[in-house]
Amino acid sequence: MTDPTTETPEGIPTPDGASHIIDTDYEIGQDNVEGNVGPIGWDIHNPVFAMSAIAVVAFVFYTLALPEQASSVFSWLFNSVTKSFDWFFLGAANIFVLFSLLLIVTPLGNVRLGGTEARPDYGYVGWFAMLFAAGMGIGLMFYGVSEPMSHFSSSLGGTTVEDGIRTDWAPLGAAAGDEAAAARLGMAATIFHWGLHPWAIYAVVALALALFSYNKGLPLTIRSAFYPIFGDAVWGWVGHIIDTLAVFATLFGLATSLGFGATQANAGLNELFGIPVGSTSEVILISMITAIALVSVLRGLDGGVKILSEINMGLAFILLIFVLIVGPTMYLITLFWDSLVAYIEYLPALSNPIGREDVNFSQGWTSFYWAWWISWSPFVGMFIARVSRGRTVREFMVCVLLIPSLVCVLWMSVFGGTALHQVIADGYTVAQDAALELKLFKMLDVLPLASITSLVGIVLVIVFFVTSSDSGSLVIDTITAGGKVDAPVPQRAFWCLFEGAVAITLLLSAGGLQSLQSMVISTGLPFTVVLLIMVFAIFKGLINERRYGK
Repeated sequence: MTDPTTETPEGIPTPDGASHIIDTDYEIGQDNVEGNVGPIGWDIHNPVFAMSAIAVVAFVFYTLALPEQASSVFSWLFNSVTKSFDWFFLGAANIFVLFSLLLIVTPLGNVRLGGTEARPDYGYVGWFAMLFAAGMGIGLMFYGVSEPMSHFSSSLGGTTVEDGIRTDWAPLGAAAGDEAAAARLGMAATIFHWGLHPWAIYAVVALALALFSYNKGLPLTIRSAFYPIFGDAVWGWVGHIIDTLAVFATLFGLATSLGFGATQANAGLNELFGIPVGSTSEVILISMITAIALVSVLRGLDGGVKILSEINMGLAFILLIFVLIVGPTMYLITLFWDSLVAYIEYLPALSNPIGREDVNFSQGWTSFYWAWWISWSPFVGMFIARVSRGRTVREFMVCVLLIPSLVCVLWMSVFGGTALHQVIADGYTVAQDAALELKLFKMLDVLPLASITSLVGIVLVIVFFVTSSDSGSLVIDTITAGGKVDAPVPQRAFWCLFEGAVAITLLLSAGGLQSLQSMVISTGLPFTVVLLIMVFAIFKGLINERRYGK
């Protein structure tokens, strides 16, 4: 039981009502180094900030100084990890889904984050807008048309085998020559990558952070979730390593998304205004958007991320409804339900971690996606935790796991389905044949008001870009400040600038987007182990909360 008159230091709210506070001598910020030069102050954790900052700076200089060598290393990492550990990524993601669903249907779902009397800090609209904009943003814009079309095309082409190994990119057994079956399989494979599995990854991290900070009184850092396992050792080098891994995973996960966003925004601007496509334009875009994110950082969570997230959700909803109405409406409504059924039907085979013949799909698509989501999980998880105090675990899991998954299905069905209908019913194959970053704009080209909707698409990419960068800066700063949520703003500005610098560096390297993907999957591998241990820690923590809450 907690004393409601006490306050948890450094911005962590005191639990309201009954809660199992962990008794530890550790004080938030006790290892921090504070100081200031003029108006610029700092309050950084030693040694997490130092290790993370030095490693990132060294990485940037290495990649710029030896781009060819760096590109070879990145390519080797990508191939090694996807081919050797595909089973591990797929198996781990399955565990996260099952664990999340279990919490919804068991009494553990009754635990309230922040204590038995806690109430939500944000309404449903603001809460959902922030978690969704942070969690999927740029990816939905980049892959909303391109992924259903890619899986449809590869499935329609059938399978090819060389030396006993499949060389095609089709999911499962493909659907050679059957357009309806290929569309169905393509949508199921797309939903698999954007449905329950990624959101379960986010939910696990977010729940761990919220539970151990708001209910247990520990710092809002990844290490806190491991207190039930390691005890006070989490305040030493065990915790330093965990938090530093979280910083790396977050930084490279964000950099990858920023790279995809810059590539798509550049392609859209070229379509509309003839702006040249290339690394120069992408660097300028990343620099400009990072500057906008910096302004959002200075405005804070409520004045920056929350407002931008709600604007973005409104624009995205308007674009979604517009395409649904002017597109093949009845086909899209039917496709939504048929895709859900297909997803459930194909889910066991798509999530199977062993004995796969569709190696290009399971390794090049699914393994990369799961590593990408896992790399994003410290960032999205901590951000969701920051805005989710007062929710019950069941409410939290339903809203973080099920509702966003359904929205993703709807988004992919409307945008991907419109492009599929253009190919199957109208014979329009321009979107199908276009590069990944152009497919959205080519699909919009044949709909009414194409110039306006394409411009809205570019704006959405840019604002998602800003909210991701701002949210990521907030999270990395919290980790490197030892769990303080009110650390000096210049620190967050530092990480905001560095996220842009890493994205630019990797785009300029010889590998381009391949380099971004390689770093994501490499940092995602060790952090998958961290998440698996986290599942056990959450279970122990919730059991204790149930005892104290009775």
